[in-house]
Amino acid sequence: MLHAQMAAKNWGDVAPDVPVRRPSNRSGAGAGPSEHGRDRFGQMVQAALDAKTKPPGALGTIEALAARIARFQNTLKPSAERCRLTLFAADHGMAEAGVSAYPQAVTRQMVLNFLAGGAAANAFAAALGAELVIVDAGVVGEPIEHPALVTRRLGQGTANAVVAAAMSGECLASALRTGRALGAEGTHEVGCFGEMGIGNTSSASLVAAKTLGIAVDELVGRGTGLDDAGLARKRRALQGAARRTEARLGAERALEEYGGFEIAMMTGAMLGAARSRKLVIVDGFIASVAALCALDIEPGAEDAFIYAHRSAERGHQVVLDALRGEPLLDLGMRLGEGTGALLAWPLVKAAAAMMRDMASFGDAGVSGPHEG
Repeated sequence: MLHAQMAAKNWGDVAPDVPVRRPSNRSGAGAGPSEHGRDRFGQMVQAALDAKTKPPGALGTIEALAARIARFQNTLKPSAERCRLTLFAADHGMAEAGVSAYPQAVTRQMVLNFLAGGAAANAFAAALGAELVIVDAGVVGEPIEHPALVTRRLGQGTANAVVAAAMSGECLASALRTGRALGAEGTHEVGCFGEMGIGNTSSASLVAAKTLGIAVDELVGRGTGLDDAGLARKRRALQGAARRTEARLGAERALEEYGGFEIAMMTGAMLGAARSRKLVIVDGFIASVAALCALDIEPGAEDAFIYAHRSAERGHQVVLDALRGEPLLDLGMRLGEGTGALLAWPLVKAAAAMMRDMASFGDAGVSGPHEG
């Protein structure tokens, strides 16, 4: 499976593991503390947590999350105060095969809705104080003119991946490169990434199936709400698309054959954010497929990744299992747009604040265990 592939690669400075993420024993190839230094710092983090005014482990997963953030930022005073959601939008030629309950025009309409402030992502970002950036990665039609829109168009949607490769190798390279640059931008400590594109659960299902070497049927779900007839039609289309190529592909080839511009750009953005030492909160099914691809390309980036929620989309648990990702939330959501990632940010922010600001027994003058 994917884990064995990843173990042969290396990237960056990899911190010790904690229970909220999948285990890793890889050492980093980039600049950063030695393995011994990381182990020693990990012990310092745990000692600092245990000395705080609470019974050891009383905050459960929040303690593990706080330890992970501290290790990633290499400080006992971590911060996750600023968050940006970057939302990538693009169309899929595969929509021609009737794989969605909604017409392709909805992608463009939703971009306009984002720009007008009317989507769930807008409401959540405003409520939480997160920055929201909308990126046109390749929406069908003429370019949208709006001062708040970041235009990085790679074309008017991908080709129909049921019958041909979704994009060229050159286009994929451009998507990854553009995404890396966008992910690295800004001074925020936390990056969330979302998507909008009619047909993109189909694209994500195929990319994940080929990256993991499993049957696409294991991942196909109802997406935007297909009825039984629509689900059967979607299943037939994806089975036909899957037959075009061998059973297993590397992530980059899978993106080239079946990906969307927004999924490929989001993959690059996650890598760019991780490289710039930003925490990456991974949203639901489609974002997790982008994370799967990112970690196949540069597995050491996993240290930055926090899994936000368990989506109701059928294939998400399969991808989470492959990533060994334990999400923070399980709310029955399946919208996308980075909404689950935004809702997880307050937990990440609170965990960092607890690690940074909570007093120790000594500082507070509170008796610890067995101190009378």
